[in-house]
Amino acid sequence: MDFLLKGFQAIGDNPKMIAMWIIGGLLIYLAIKKDMEPALLLPMGFGAILVNLPLSPVVDEHGIIASLFQVGIAASEAMPLLLFIGIGCMIDFGPLLTNPKLFILGGAAQLGIFITIILAAMIGFPLNDAASIGIIGAADGPTAILVAQKVMSNYLGPIMVVAYSYMALVPIVQPAVVKLCTTKKERLIKMKYSAKQIPKLMRILFPIIVTICSGLIAPDSLSLVGMLMFGNLIRECGVLKSLSETAQTTFSNIITLLLGITIAFQMQADQFLQLETLIIMVLGLFAFVFDTVGGVMCAKLMNLFSKEKINPMLGAAGISAFPMAARVVEKMSIKEDPSNHLLMHAVGANVSGQIASAIVGGLIIGILFPGL
Repeated sequence: MDFLLKGFQAIGDNPKMIAMWIIGGLLIYLAIKKDMEPALLLPMGFGAILVNLPLSPVVDEHGIIASLFQVGIAASEAMPLLLFIGIGCMIDFGPLLTNPKLFILGGAAQLGIFITIILAAMIGFPLNDAASIGIIGAADGPTAILVAQKVMSNYLGPIMVVAYSYMALVPIVQPAVVKLCTTKKERLIKMKYSAKQIPKLMRILFPIIVTICSGLIAPDSLSLVGMLMFGNLIRECGVLKSLSETAQTTFSNIITLLLGITIAFQMQADQFLQLETLIIMVLGLFAFVFDTVGGVMCAKLMNLFSKEKINPMLGAAGISAFPMAARVVEKMSIKEDPSNHLLMHAVGANVSGQIASAIVGGLIIGILFPGL
């Protein structure tokens, strides 16, 4: 009989577990009821409950979730990198190649990362933790995981959870930020999209050139950029159509589900329920907001020197949350003017943000931690 009561006794010894059940339930609710990144939040939520059950074997040294975490994230960062192959297969760089100046918006939308690193360091976080917290602003889960793991952050769990949670909150947070930074007149700016035919050779050379340039500028970004560009090359080469389709759907879905439940290993109550976790959530939101502000303000600055005006809302699409940020901009533009479609321009800015966030992650590792 005592054996049957061990679990209840363990809960009494560590009531924090119950709080993690509630957090897990909230993530599941957001995934199912609100349809907020269900492929990520649902496994994360269920995993949070699973790893916080008393005497749970899944987090033992050879438990399934502990093993997945060790092999897929801790030892090699394999899961986030493999996910980037699938993302690369989904990306069409055509809109960006049609309007290359959108590259600038992708770069400007990384502003919040650097501001937050400085702020976190001033608050008292060690530099490795400050850098990992700042990268949350990119709204790019794989990059956040890679940087936090590479620089050996003490808050890998909260950083992973916050990064993916804010990715899911893009449709809620970004519209409010964009409206605060723009006027009605600016949001009504119309932009024509010229659907130029991008030569196949250019489409094939683009991922190769980006990889080479990234390797020369920021060698530490090659893991992320290389896998992203490899996926895009699979898409564009024209001879691996079935593999491209598989990578975009089945492969990406499986990796996403496994990544979500594996992240839960770092959501064990004693590690997760700390004051620092709350501070990281606030700083992560700050980084995310100022990344959006950076992109929007950059677009407004470009308009001072450009005859063809850019709708400043496109700056918000410069973050790495693909394709959510582009969809948010399209929905906002239609709401302001049903005849104003900015989706293709927004996609161009969005994919530039994918490249920029990966390069910035590599730069942070290479510049701040040259010995790694």
